[in-house]
Amino acid sequence: MEWWLISGILLASFVVLLLTAMPVAFAFLLINVVGVVVFWGGNAGLRLLILSMWDSVSTFVLMPVVMFILMGEVMFRSGIAPRMIDAVDKWIGRMPGRLGLLAVVGGTLFSTLSGSNMANTAMLGSTLTPELEKRRYKKPMSLGPILGSGGLAMMIPPSNLGVIFAALAYLSVLRVLLSTVIPGLIMATLYASYIIIRCRLQPSIAPPYGVTLPPISDRIMSTLRYVLPLGSIVFLVIGTMLLGWATPSQASAAGALATFVLAFIYRGLNWQIVKKSVGETVKITGMVLLIITSAKVFSQILAFIGATRGAAELVEGLPLSPVLIIIGMQVIVLLLGMFMDAMSIMMVTLPVYMPIIGIVGINPIWFAAIMLLSIEMSTTTPPFGMNLFVMKGVAPADTTMGDIYRAGLPFLGCDLIAMVLMLAFPPIALWLPGL
Repeated sequence: MEWWLISGILLASFVVLLLTAMPVAFAFLLINVVGVVVFWGGNAGLRLLILSMWDSVSTFVLMPVVMFILMGEVMFRSGIAPRMIDAVDKWIGRMPGRLGLLAVVGGTLFSTLSGSNMANTAMLGSTLTPELEKRRYKKPMSLGPILGSGGLAMMIPPSNLGVIFAALAYLSVLRVLLSTVIPGLIMATLYASYIIIRCRLQPSIAPPYGVTLPPISDRIMSTLRYVLPLGSIVFLVIGTMLLGWATPSQASAAGALATFVLAFIYRGLNWQIVKKSVGETVKITGMVLLIITSAKVFSQILAFIGATRGAAELVEGLPLSPVLIIIGMQVIVLLLGMFMDAMSIMMVTLPVYMPIIGIVGINPIWFAAIMLLSIEMSTTTPPFGMNLFVMKGVAPADTTMGDIYRAGLPFLGCDLIAMVLMLAFPPIALWLPGL
């Protein structure tokens, strides 16, 4: 049987299992069990499956995933993030769409402390949506900035998906994380520019209201109390890695410890919060690790049946430039995002994409940054992007999915501009890793 036919059957089976509402990890595991029994020789294949799964997670490379998840849980549950947003709000004057700008700034700052785009969206939505509704912001400006800014957590380190990408693709975790810093800041700048321009052209979408700015001393004190300490955590996580003082595992552990200390100082830490944060971290980590192990085995099955080499040779024979190949790959990611979550997309595409990248001579770190941006876009791609449903959960009761789709589209356009810039100017993604 041809490799493409076997691959098609495996992927179709995986999609069918997802449509039955089976969790991603279990769907992958079931496909792998069937695959190793058929292709690796029954019981012997199952023994190889167990050894491969153990080998794929028995590494410190994945330690930052656990620590970043824990950081985000403590931040979310202890109430640190709303204090930070209040402090930032005191500095934003009477600018058009000021609450939308607050969502962008707050989302960017919280992205440096949370590796989860869904947690970022939920935090921004639950914190800012009541005020946006109170100020009579229209749906495109009350939902859109939160949707766009929530996704920044996938780009601005620490990013859980960035660590997992590096582990699956056998790349440097530090280089992958740094490759998305400047693209993430460009995305935030594009969001803010869009909000200001649209609110100037269409003032009714974000009605202006009187703002009484507190004294400068009050603003400085709030910044020193609630923003600067968070900046120290950012330095512990990103700065120490960039300066070579710590590995990603050490930096993430230091950041998690500092998060607990900060939550305690702000009196936002108690036994119930610790219990819930650790419990949720264990649940999420267990599912993530199971997905990673299953993805590694799935890539080995594809290599065994010749799918990896066959796909690479097929692409190599096409009369296309490397940039066009990358664009084609990202189109596939966006199409998959209409029906699959971010983790599933990564698990399905990476085993096929990475060998192709090696053959056509594309810089893997540059490709990683572009892929992470595409996957971030897929989380807000209608009809089933995961962030869309998170937004629905925190939006006002009269909000329809159509409202959310329409609000997210302009920010997807901003993401597309950022991707074009990355394709045209690779140093945007490669400069920081090159340091």
